[in-house]
Amino acid sequence: MELTVDELATRAGVTVRTVRFYAGRGLLPPPRLRGRTGLYGAVHLARLELVRELQSLGLTLAAIERHLKRIPPDAPPEDLALQRALLSPWAPERPEELDRHELDRRAGRHLGEETLVRLEALGVVERLPGGAKVRVISPALLGAGVEMAALPLPLDTLVASHEAVERHTTALAAELQEVFQETVVRPYRESGRAPEERERLMELAGRLKPLLIQSLVTSFQRSVDKAIRRSADR
Repeated sequence: MELTVDELATRAGVTVRTVRFYAGRGLLPPPRLRGRTGLYGAVHLARLELVRELQSLGLTLAAIERHLKRIPPDAPPEDLALQRALLSPWAPERPEELDRHELDRRAGRHLGEETLVRLEALGVVERLPGGAKVRVISPALLGAGVEMAALPLPLDTLVASHEAVERHTTALAAELQEVFQETVVRPYRESGRAPEERERLMELAGRLKPLLIQSLVTSFQRSVDKAIRRSADR
């Protein structure tokens, strides 16, 4: 594959300016030169697609740079495609930016200022500059978040609950990722990156998510029951 910068930008769905900006930040390796024309290949396209996947997860440019630094510069396109496969199944929805009218329509009720403050505390929405729009972090959780915000609980309780969930789920996700990298991805790389093994890993990545989520919910329910029983015993 030999693409000019314009062709690469078209294939990746970005602008030429974006390609050059990423290249300047070291997110893309230098092109191969033919005379004065830079030619890009499959690796450049795969890296651009991975960058876009990371952006869709809400990562900052600095975080994306740190992530790509952990990937060997000579990683083939197949490895980069596998990276995307491991990421994309965990992000089935994207944050949405809504004006207040659309937010009320989605919620099925008018959301006053106090409710918005509580939704922010729960991590469901994020106010955007100017106040005319909000970013719904997880549209699927908007309904449940509105119901929770309506509960007659102190705001401090909501904040503490949200921080506890974020803290423990972040640690859990990091540990699970480390386990998967060390026991699945590393052996795949060390064994020579067989194409059939790569296809198997991509399939596993798609099947793993619902199973882990179901396991997490069930385990949490059991843990809550145990905590209640311990509290009652005391």
